[in-house]
Amino acid sequence: MKIALLILVSALFTAAISGVFGMGGGLIFMGIIATFLTVAEAMVVHGAVQSVSNSFRAYLLKDGICWNILGWQLLGALPAILLLALASVTLNKGQLFLALGLLPLLLWLPKGWLQGDAKKPSNAVLCGAMVMGLNLTAGVAGPALDFFYVKTTLTRHQIVSTKAVTMFASHMVKILYFGLPLAASAGLGGLPPWWVFLLAIPAVMAGTYMGTRLLKHFSDVGFRSISRYLVTFIGFVYVLRGLSLLGFL
Repeated sequence: MKIALLILVSALFTAAISGVFGMGGGLIFMGIIATFLTVAEAMVVHGAVQSVSNSFRAYLLKDGICWNILGWQLLGALPAILLLALASVTLNKGQLFLALGLLPLLLWLPKGWLQGDAKKPSNAVLCGAMVMGLNLTAGVAGPALDFFYVKTTLTRHQIVSTKAVTMFASHMVKILYFGLPLAASAGLGGLPPWWVFLLAIPAVMAGTYMGTRLLKHFSDVGFRSISRYLVTFIGFVYVLRGLSLLGFL
């Protein structure tokens, strides 16, 4: 019961964070549930909850979705899915937290270093491949996705809405990628009961609604600055957690 309550409260809180910044919420949520569940179970729960959060956020901000960018991203995502399915890559908890913690470093690359812009087709294809690859290994790809959006000329509403659709599709793939092997081997008994997923829907929708309302009070410049510092702090905590689990601390 305590884990179920933690999942619901975390879903509400992290959905609000993602509603404001378009990232960060998924990173926090993954860290919370991965502490109590196996990696595969955490991936399925994270994918289910975050897909609701992202789909509702995309609906609320649907006028800002850049569908042409999403089309190019799809071309990059498909080969990544195939390669990872053939390689069957799965991280342990220590490696998972370390990967989660290192992702925000992408946001601090000096200007001009591997600078990405999702408006460029070639960059969008690379974005699709990176996001799908990271989401199927580390479970989270927000910082990598933001790497292609923080330095673009899109408005904050276009950024958040387009990223939401990207992550919704990626999370749906993640549910199948980890859920099918889990069901075939260990079974789904380790997952939270069905009513947790059911109650997570209104919790995520409420958090997303609050976050998108707060988004209106940020300027585009302030939005980009705060989002970088937020995920960097979270990443630092996760690096320490990962090193501890791996026996280095």
